[in-house]
Amino acid sequence: MDLSANRTRVTTGLSLAVIPLLAIALQGWFLFIILALFCILAQWEFHGLFKTVGPGAFHKILTVLCTFFLLLCFKMGSNTWVLLTFMAGFWAVCMTFLFRYGKSPETTDFRTPMIFLCGLIYIPFNFHFFMNFNRAELFLVLLAAVVTDTAAFYVGTAFGKRKIWPSVSPKKSWAGSIGGLVACMVMTTLMGLGFGQGPTWAWPLLGAGLNIAAQLGDFFESALKRALSVKDSGTILPGHGGLLDRVDSLLLVVPVYALLHTLHPFFG
Repeated sequence: MDLSANRTRVTTGLSLAVIPLLAIALQGWFLFIILALFCILAQWEFHGLFKTVGPGAFHKILTVLCTFFLLLCFKMGSNTWVLLTFMAGFWAVCMTFLFRYGKSPETTDFRTPMIFLCGLIYIPFNFHFFMNFNRAELFLVLLAAVVTDTAAFYVGTAFGKRKIWPSVSPKKSWAGSIGGLVACMVMTTLMGLGFGQGPTWAWPLLGAGLNIAAQLGDFFESALKRALSVKDSGTILPGHGGLLDRVDSLLLVVPVYALLHTLHPFFG
C-alpha cells in the first residue's frame, strides 16, 4: 500500500467529515444549504463525465437552477411544485433540442436532454430524503456508506485476490466485498441495539440491505465512468477524486433506507 497516498486519502476523508457532521448537528436550513451546495457541485461533475456529448452552458445553468429549486420545494413540502419544477426543466431542454435540431439536424441528438433528466433523478431526487431523516438516521446512512467503503478498501487491499466484477471495477475483490458487508452489519446492529427500536434480528438484515445498496451504487458509477472512459468524476478531493467518487455508494443507500423506513420506523 502506498502510505503517502493512504495518508492523503485519510486526511481528506476526515476533513470532509466535518461538513456533514455540522449539517447533522444543526439540521434545518443549514442542512438544506449544505445539501443544495453539494448537489449542485455533484451535478456539475455528473455533466462533466459526458465529455463526448458536451452539455452546454445553458444545460449546466439550468441543471443548477432546477437542482436548487427541487430541493427547496422538497424542503417546503410542496409536491406540486416539485413536479412543476421537474416538468419545467424537462420542457426547457426539450425545446432546446427542438430548436437546435431545426437549425442543425445532422449535429443534434437527444442525449444531452436525457443526461439532464438522469442527473436530476440521480442526485437531488435521491438526496432529498436527507431532509426527512432524524439525526440517528442521518448518522446511520452516512456510516453505512463510509463503513462499507472503508472496510472494503482495507480488507480488499490486505486479502483481496479474487476479483468480484473485473469488467466493471477491476480493483474490487470478494474479500473486500465480504469485509464491507460484515462491517456494515456490525455497525447497524450496534447502533440499532443502542438507539433504535425493533427486534435484534432486524439490524443485521438492515445492515446487509444497506451494504448491498452501497456496493451496487459504487459499481454503477464505476461502470458509468468506464463506459465514458473517465478515471475520476473530478479532482476536488485529493486522494478520492471528485465528489461523486466519494458518495457514489451513498446515492443508493439513501433511497433504500427511505424505502425500508416506510416499512418499519427503525429510529422513530
